[in-house]
Amino acid sequence: MDKEVAYGNTRLAFSVTRSNRKTLAIEVHPDLSIKIVAPDDTSLDDIRERVLKKGKWIAKQQAYFEQFLPRTPEREYVSGETHFYLGRKYLLRLHKSKKQEVKLKGGELIVFLVDTNNKQLVKRLLGDWYYDHAKRKFNQSIKESVRKFSKYNIERYPPLVVKRMTKRWGSCTPNGRIILNPEIIKTLSRCVDYVVIHELCHLIHPNHSKEFYELQTEIMPEWMKWKLRLEKTLI
Repeated sequence: MDKEVAYGNTRLAFSVTRSNRKTLAIEVHPDLSIKIVAPDDTSLDDIRERVLKKGKWIAKQQAYFEQFLPRTPEREYVSGETHFYLGRKYLLRLHKSKKQEVKLKGGELIVFLVDTNNKQLVKRLLGDWYYDHAKRKFNQSIKESVRKFSKYNIERYPPLVVKRMTKRWGSCTPNGRIILNPEIIKTLSRCVDYVVIHELCHLIHPNHSKEFYELQTEIMPEWMKWKLRLEKTLI
C-alpha cells in the first residue's frame, strides 16, 4: 500500500515491503519511486520518521534521476509518428482529402487535408483537435471533482479557460477562474484529475501552504503518484 510523508512543500510517496531483515532500507528508483524495505516489526510511524529524516537525500536522488526520464521528442508531423491522447499512443496518419478534419480511429490519429506535406497545417489541425477534446474532458473533470469539495463551500462551478502555457499545467486566478493547459489531455485521465483537483484546492488555499497539501491529500490521497506520472509523460 502506498504511503507518504510531508517534506517541506512537497509530499514523498513511498511503498513498503516487509522482510525478516534487521535494518530498514530506503531505495530511490530511476522512475522516482521510493521503496522502503523494513523489518516486520517496524511501525509505520517509525518508517515515516526515517523517510522524513532522509528527505534531503531522497529529494537529491530524485532530482538526479529526473534528468534521465524520457522526454517527449520534437514532433515532425509526418505519417507513422507517435502522438498521445489520454495516456495512449496513437500513430499519426496523413490522408489526402479535400475536407480538413481529424479523426481518432482504432490506434490511429488520422488527419485529412489536401496537402499532406504541409506540416504547419497538420500541426494546426491537430492542435485544434486536442484543444476541443481537452475542453470537453476538462469540463467533465471539473464537474466531477467539484463534488468532492462539497463541505468546503465551493458554491458554483468555476469558469474554465483552456490556454497553452509554457511552464505550467494549470493555474487558478484570484477571482476563481481555472486555467488549464490543453497539453495535459495527452496524459492519463487521473493525471488530468490531479491538475484539476490541484487548482480547485487553490480556491480554498491560494498558496502552497501546509493546509493546501493536507487538503489535496484529503481529496486525492495518491496525488503524488499522478503528479510524477504527468511529469514523466509530458516533460
